Amino acid sequence: MATPLSAEQQLKALHAEGLKVAERSGWRTNNRNHKGPWGPVHGVMIHHTVSSGDDSSVALCYNGHSALPGPLCHGVGRNDGVVALVSSARANHAGSGDDDVLRAVINETALPVPNEANTDGNRHFYGLEIVNLGDNKDTYTKGQYRAAVLWAAALCRAHGWSERSVIGHKEWQPGKIDPRGPIEGGGSFSMGQFRADVRAQLATKPGAGPAPTDPADPTAPAVKEEPPVPVTKVITESVPASDRLPAGEYTLIKIAEDTAALQGPCTYVVTAYATVTGTPGTRVTARYHDLPLATGRPSLDLPIDGGVVGPDGTLNLSVTRCGGLDAKEQLRLELRADADATVTRRVLRALRTDA
Repeated sequence: MATPLSAEQQLKALHAEGLKVAERSGWRTNNRNHKGPWGPVHGVMIHHTVSSGDDSSVALCYNGHSALPGPLCHGVGRNDGVVALVSSARANHAGSGDDDVLRAVINETALPVPNEANTDGNRHFYGLEIVNLGDNKDTYTKGQYRAAVLWAAALCRAHGWSERSVIGHKEWQPGKIDPRGPIEGGGSFSMGQFRADVRAQLATKPGAGPAPTDPADPTAPAVKEEPPVPVTKVITESVPASDRLPAGEYTLIKIAEDTAALQGPCTYVVTAYATVTGTPGTRVTARYHDLPLATGRPSLDLPIDGGVVGPDGTLNLSVTRCGGLDAKEQLRLELRADADATVTRRVLRALRTDA
């Protein structure tokens, strides 16, 4: 268990590592400690801001917004290679994540794929937001990347952690994609490469120059991000709108933003959850189908018994399918009710491995 560093201890560690910092006025007392505990801390987490403009991004991370009060991190990685400090304690950056991932960080072992959001990450992680749109087109500057490595290494060194205590937001919470995007000079943001660069920095004396593995040019990574087998991706989507189920008809259900549950090429395990309201005793059945976009002629599964609407007028059903999709082939879901009914809630959870 690690006690969080005080504001002065953080500042000392960052300066010792050779990082250029800018102290936002009030950063030492700007925190969310009134909403939950701060610590014990177990690692550091890297994000992108989904914004542009250094000054406006720092202000956003300091203040937050109506849907997410600030501070939104501890440091903000500016394009000029300076990290702006906006908080020294609990911040709204990690959200809820996977307890299995937290155990792996604590034990400094290989990270599992996150598939739950059951653990408060704001309590246990320092957070760095790097100014970047996160659209996989906006480029991180070399200075930004180097500053992020120094920031992570400084905190790891202060706590006696290795690079295995460094994770990306996408490695903590299902459905997150940050950090991602190209880096100036070539390559793209890879957490495997980033950890290798933190490890190299930790092998130097604090304040030393760039580590042997040059983090400013990740085109020749010391550690490959992609393992020799395809990576399984966790997908969670929900659609709040309602769909009417006319009696006795199979109706296509929108369970993802583009209507299709998944599109190939991939293999998958998918479960769709839906709440159906209607007359008590109404039976609901489901079926999946593969739709080749070229022909538009679906290949239908056998019907799956979804259940019966209960005395309270609702049915919470779940239907699972595993299989594979070719390129330009989609997986879709249809529901059928014996009497008129309405689908009021849809959630899709899937594990997919791209072919």
